[in-house]
Amino acid sequence: MRLSEKGMYLVNGETLVEDVAAVEKATGKSVSEAEAKQGTIAYGILKAHNTSGNMEQLQIKFDKLTSHDITYVGIIQTARASGLEKFPIPYVLTNCHNSLCAVGGTINEDDHMFGLSCAKRYGGIYVPPHQAVIHQFAREMLAGGGKMILGSDSHTRYGALGTMAMGEGGPELVKQLLNRTYDISMPEVVAVYLTGTPRKGVGPQDVALAIIGEVFEKGYVKNKVMEFVGPGVANLSVDFRIGVDVMTTETTCLSSIWKTDDKVREYYDIHGRVEEYAELMPRDVAFYDGVIEIDLSEIRPMIAMPFHPSNTYTIEELKQNLYDILDDCEKRAAVSLDGQVEFTLKDKVRDGKLYVDQGIIAGCAGGGFENITDAADILRGASIGPDEFTLSVYPASTPIYMELVRNGCVADLMATGAIVKTAFCGPCFGAGDTPGNNGFSIRHSTRNFPNREGSKLQSGQIASVALMDARSIAATAANKGFLTGADEIDANFTKPKYFFDKTIYANRVFDSKGVADESQEIKFGPNIKDWPAMSPLPKHMFLKVVSEIHDPVTTTDELIPSGETSSYRSNPLGLAEFTLSRKDPGYVGRAKEVQKIQKAIEADNCPGEISEEFHQAIHKVKETYPDVSRENIGVGSTIFAVKPGDGSAREQAASCQKVLGGWANIANEYATKRYRSNLINWGMLPFLIPEGDLPFTLGDYLFIPDVYDAVAEKKEQIPAYVVKEDGLKEFTLRMGDLTDDEREIIERGCLINYYKNQG
Repeated sequence: MRLSEKGMYLVNGETLVEDVAAVEKATGKSVSEAEAKQGTIAYGILKAHNTSGNMEQLQIKFDKLTSHDITYVGIIQTARASGLEKFPIPYVLTNCHNSLCAVGGTINEDDHMFGLSCAKRYGGIYVPPHQAVIHQFAREMLAGGGKMILGSDSHTRYGALGTMAMGEGGPELVKQLLNRTYDISMPEVVAVYLTGTPRKGVGPQDVALAIIGEVFEKGYVKNKVMEFVGPGVANLSVDFRIGVDVMTTETTCLSSIWKTDDKVREYYDIHGRVEEYAELMPRDVAFYDGVIEIDLSEIRPMIAMPFHPSNTYTIEELKQNLYDILDDCEKRAAVSLDGQVEFTLKDKVRDGKLYVDQGIIAGCAGGGFENITDAADILRGASIGPDEFTLSVYPASTPIYMELVRNGCVADLMATGAIVKTAFCGPCFGAGDTPGNNGFSIRHSTRNFPNREGSKLQSGQIASVALMDARSIAATAANKGFLTGADEIDANFTKPKYFFDKTIYANRVFDSKGVADESQEIKFGPNIKDWPAMSPLPKHMFLKVVSEIHDPVTTTDELIPSGETSSYRSNPLGLAEFTLSRKDPGYVGRAKEVQKIQKAIEADNCPGEISEEFHQAIHKVKETYPDVSRENIGVGSTIFAVKPGDGSAREQAASCQKVLGGWANIANEYATKRYRSNLINWGMLPFLIPEGDLPFTLGDYLFIPDVYDAVAEKKEQIPAYVVKEDGLKEFTLRMGDLTDDEREIIERGCLINYYKNQG
């Protein structure tokens, strides 16, 4: 794999060249770099959906929206508070995260009934639990060539089908529901130039992990579009392409798109939607801001060790350097887990071989038809054995499950001792198949962050996940739990043809066909609560630092845990109690103490709940800024994290802080655009400071004078002060680029207030 150090041209969709002279020699045409940038597939799709008239500053309107049952209640509640009357475009509400309805009493099914009633009232589509995971339903029933889809799940990726899709926090979907736009600068486009053919036993997860391992830490594609081109694309099945594509999220790219061909046309035809196919190719000359060159024949079976998809090795390399790599995992775990529990995988080594406790093939990444049929071919006639090792397989949709039953693969898998379950995202976010304490799970799913396997550090429970391809998981299962790459066995891959039967969808999915019914009453379970009132940005701001996180990257799962807490997603105050609970258990209490001060100021209840510590801070500030008074200040909390926001699109990572009185994050950089957008949409200031010594520490009060004016006047640098007993210590904050709408959202206090202000 090779990453270019500069931009390159692609000529006739096949040949990479480095400069304009080479382009002219190959084509006989003189093309500027600016003109050639318009030749990418991504540019054409973005132009077709841009409403601004300016291709440098895009205002995108999407064709369709999709959400699941962790996110859609909050989205619809936000939209309702902002004036929602009907869904203006197709909006699909899937139920694949809280679908077990096993935690929290009735509240998960209450959310589902809320979703069904809203689909009826506002004109949407409702997919009941166990029918399909969100992204598989979108592939089967929503995707279309040249279309754009926005989803409230980070793995919203349908580029292999010619659909540019993006995963964002809920407020961005709210904007679309209110006929507003998705506003971004024109992203850079990076070509993923594929050549060669994958070796036998190598699957899409292997290719995906190889890419993630190469680009993640370098930030090579961060907030950019990955465009898959080159002769190697034709050598991949559509299922294989989908499996690579869905994992592009883990590179931190903005979106992805692939060139399309007759194989993609056949995919649409199989699903009864051939009219949605569109041939997509770069123009004769296309310029890319970077290029990732991959010879598919060089990819080997891969493994991403705990606790990140970028912690990658070939399985062969892991075996040859087993103890060195396990040592490295322990060092990484000490950082990720803050030393809360003892962690080792060395006790999994038996007779020099690594033993795993569990294998799972599941979800939007692993639950595809080809992944499971290949796994069945490897396992046919074998046994997973009677020891600790277990194997669970989750087809990504009921139509896939139905075909696997009909062609015998389910019987083949179950005969080995494997369990085949319904469509469910649980193993991907820590809500299903939790291993035993110190358990080690290998999974063809999307992420292996801490707690994604369901362990609870605060209770002394720890397990870990490594990501692998379904084929190598099956090979390991055939070897009764001893780590084995699929290239180590000689399997006969039968590649059965897929027949899609949409009968189950016709019988069970509610589709309003876009017709809203105002007479339909929305069903509110007792856990479904409105968003609390949120204050506008004050003239001057006091922030108390209530958490410091010095990990190299902080995931959204660490900001608001996934797993069992997902049952409270529809209750902003209830969910907020879990904020940072697995990273900094003292955060909630500290944030609430600061929030009491702001509430006392708003209630004109001074001194009331105002602490002596804050009295001292405000008096110290008044020595320099005598105009400061309770009439012109706001008091909130902030956290510092080096690089927060890797992972999920869930808005709750930001909104829970806001609900507890948070008014800002301070970081060296933000891991993803979507987390920064979530902060902004909830009225939180996305501050930046340079890497190096922190000017403040946990418990310090920070004072930001004239913060409202700084936002409104688009100041690039904002003076701030650490309030100390001996005076104010100045430092500088930055916020980066903000659109005018984003500035007003922050000024109003959140997106809901912004829309209320517009009448």
